[in-house]
Amino acid sequence: MTATMQWTLLLLTLMGQCCSITCQLYEYHFIEEKMNWTEAQKYCRRKYSDLATVSNMTDMKRIEESADKINESWIESETSEKFYLIEEKKNWLEAQSYCRERHTDLISGLNQLKDDKLNKVIQNMSADNYPFIGLFRDTWRWSDGSSFSFRHWKLQFDDEQDLSGQCAVSVFTDGGKWKNENCGETKSFICYEDKTILITENKTWEEALYYCRVHHHDLVTITNLDEQRWVQEKTKKASTPFVWTGLRYTCTLDFWFWVSDEVVSYKNWVSDGQMEDCDMSGAMETGGQHQWFKRSDSEEFNLFFLICFLLTAFPSGCCLYYILNIFQIFVTFIL
Repeated sequence: MTATMQWTLLLLTLMGQCCSITCQLYEYHFIEEKMNWTEAQKYCRRKYSDLATVSNMTDMKRIEESADKINESWIESETSEKFYLIEEKKNWLEAQSYCRERHTDLISGLNQLKDDKLNKVIQNMSADNYPFIGLFRDTWRWSDGSSFSFRHWKLQFDDEQDLSGQCAVSVFTDGGKWKNENCGETKSFICYEDKTILITENKTWEEALYYCRVHHHDLVTITNLDEQRWVQEKTKKASTPFVWTGLRYTCTLDFWFWVSDEVVSYKNWVSDGQMEDCDMSGAMETGGQHQWFKRSDSEEFNLFFLICFLLTAFPSGCCLYYILNIFQIFVTFIL
């Protein structure tokens, strides 16, 4: 066995011993004390981040798990895709509820509406049939100012009534469905604690990595669409075109990886963004489609912010990044 093969075997063994961390970008906290909506908002902002923001059905399930002993509480305000044409007639809320119970949701976004798979599903539909899609308009807004459009109203919700002075509650005896209540009523409530933070200091990628690991936990990792949406919501507050992420390219072994040791399964590269150059790291654009771009990590841009995890409950500094650096130095030396 050659020296290179031996080191490769050692590398794979060490990678298997690396720390494995499963973490959320934000956490929910159920507060049993009864307060009105304004009092609950002030409490959450003082102790955590804000009243609970819900961006998808996964969030709703997490909230239900954190509050499984109560009836209702205050809140703030995808996958390999398959499309199904439902011939049964329903109003919009009934259609939304049906799709979430049996599939994922009503079709949403330009990418889905332009998908060739959808055209195959609807090609035999009659010309006078206009099916519901997931687009809607309302005046509700989240307490933290985020722009998530996810809604989970009860079927009986009437969006035509005067809703001034009304706030949203989640009814856990009805699958977490939402209804409106007078904001002055007192109820238990759910806060969320944001585990990401935007740092407005100019740094190279390696400086950003060490800064996050010393002061927080690590550069941010994005493993699915929900995490992508959460992080891109935070980047909207940046005044620069890009933010650093924990995405890194190893020239020696020719693959991209997350410095938290996560596999790069979910991807959001710009069409020409994933180039195999040495000393490159991944950055997310703060506007447009929030896609990922490769950038040279040896340069210091005044255009880049970085996003850190705030996960002090776990030891910082997983080993994959350091092992790959050692391996790269060794290969360079023997070659």
